[in-house]
Amino acid sequence: MELPLETVALFALKLAYEREGESPILRDDPIMSDYEREVFGLLVRRGDVEGIQFRVGHCVGLALEALGGVDTPLGRELDRLVVDFGDARTMEQLEAPVIALRDYLKDIQ
Repeated sequence: MELPLETVALFALKLAYEREGESPILRDDPIMSDYEREVFGLLVRRGDVEGIQFRVGHCVGLALEALGGVDTPLGRELDRLVVDFGDARTMEQLEAPVIALRDYLKDIQ
């Protein structure tokens, strides 16, 4: 599950910070230091659902702002997916929402 979590963070931060004509944000970029696979791996091993939701929520919140908030069609859909992600209470319940977030963020890049 670590890779999809890292990918969600990467795509969200790309939406928030990456600008046309500038260097792309990559997995080894310093902005990703708190969102690396190893960080998520530790949270997953601990079963820290709230910690995972906090980190992902922060990144996705930045992306939501970049999309214009919940008043835009893309923002409304992202918000709906974030709510589903936030409703999870177990590691197993996180799997489907994190995949949905990853796929959506990838599609709107």
